[in-house]
Amino acid sequence: MATEEHFDVLVVGAGISGIGAAYHLQTMCPDRTFAILEGRSDLGGTWNLFKYPGVRSDSDMHTLGFSFKPWTDAKAIADGPSIMNYLRETVSQFGIDSKIRFNHLVTRAEWSTDDAQWTISATRADSGVEVRYTASYLFMCSGYYSYKEGYTPHFEGRDRFRGSIVHPQEWPADLDYTGKRVVVIGSGATAMTIVPAMADSAAHVTMIQRSPTYVVSRPDNDAISDALRKFLPEKIAYAVTRKKNTVLGSFFYNRTRTQPDKVRAKILGGVRKALGPDYDVDTHFTPRYDPWDQRMCLIPNGDLFRAINSGKASVVTDHIDTFTETGVQLKSGQIVEADVIITATGLNLVTVGDMEFVVDGEVVDFAKVWTYRGIAYSDVPNLASTFGYINASWTLRADLVSTYVCRLLNHMRSVGADIAVPRLRESDRNMEPRRWIEGFSAGYMERFMDHMPKQGDRVPWTNPQRYEIEKKTIGKAPVDDGVMQFTRRRVRETVSTH
Repeated sequence: MATEEHFDVLVVGAGISGIGAAYHLQTMCPDRTFAILEGRSDLGGTWNLFKYPGVRSDSDMHTLGFSFKPWTDAKAIADGPSIMNYLRETVSQFGIDSKIRFNHLVTRAEWSTDDAQWTISATRADSGVEVRYTASYLFMCSGYYSYKEGYTPHFEGRDRFRGSIVHPQEWPADLDYTGKRVVVIGSGATAMTIVPAMADSAAHVTMIQRSPTYVVSRPDNDAISDALRKFLPEKIAYAVTRKKNTVLGSFFYNRTRTQPDKVRAKILGGVRKALGPDYDVDTHFTPRYDPWDQRMCLIPNGDLFRAINSGKASVVTDHIDTFTETGVQLKSGQIVEADVIITATGLNLVTVGDMEFVVDGEVVDFAKVWTYRGIAYSDVPNLASTFGYINASWTLRADLVSTYVCRLLNHMRSVGADIAVPRLRESDRNMEPRRWIEGFSAGYMERFMDHMPKQGDRVPWTNPQRYEIEKKTIGKAPVDDGVMQFTRRRVRETVSTH
């Protein structure tokens, strides 16, 4: 199998992270060649994959949008098609579209220290042909969940059900639920998006959850942003709004850590006000955990509450005993009749890129490596990956990571280094291993945490997931920190300005 081309940098994934990486590379490292390998036939990642009714952001677009490309639509909580339009505008405006190689599903990356480069194998999804590229640096921007299939637990009696069973990740274009009874299993963001969207035309939608999730309602437009755009240039208004929302988001998250009881009372007070004094908020909307121990659900303009108040939707908190021919039987004995069942039961997570990595003939087990700043990995050369925030907009961290990678590449060029690899210092070898993400008990994370890299108890071997911290530890910290080692090809002496 012949090698197709060589690039200074190969980016894997053409979603929000990959598009942002491309912009930063061509802006901060204009002398480097790069390409984006995308396994699907279109860009957008998450926003191209999910087609279920009502699909939308659960972060405001002034922070989920790019720092370099103002979000100008009226709705700050945007639907999937609007986000796709924004991404298409971005790649066209900045010439990134010419850098994307579609239908290139990357399956393996093999590093050679002797050559100081990666060999990347990919399968052409449109032809089945295997192709290879080489790259001096590999930048993984492919997200953290599997595109192959979503997570569906075992349901007793599933084969007995005579209606349609659909996972939101595999939504059929021809699904007709008009006038039908719908059961949505789950209590996460996807379920709470689907329920009000389907309730408009379904006979009734019942959301069945094992346990409640914190739900916060807010307008889908940003009044301050609207006002600013009347008086300020577009870019300035966007920057001010982005800063405002970032600060408020950090403030709210910090308050959930320091004053969880007060935050809980405020959130539940909002739910009680929306649903009225007779609704059983304690059973259906009061979680057993503190706010932000799991991701909270944002509902724009209270759409879920309106659907419940209208009688078109309802919430049942119980465990499923079995599917029946005509619906779902719960542990309590209650039977919920259904024509369509939606299993909004979550995602399957993957480690870096859902592919195989080999370094000098040794397969990398990411569960055994240490994370370096939540970006790179101990003893794995010339590799970075983007993993966004679980408690704020993904793009805030993607921007930090892309900026860091560009600073690293420029430092390598300035000192004549071909290889950059983080290695444990002698003083780091007694670190107490900690989980990749701490203080976050969401099921989709819990199921996969043992496969993720470990973090240590000191910088730079930490992954704090806090934007206000990482603006310094990623955005401004020197890349030559005594941990990231810089060497030349073949000549193995350390090249460092530390």
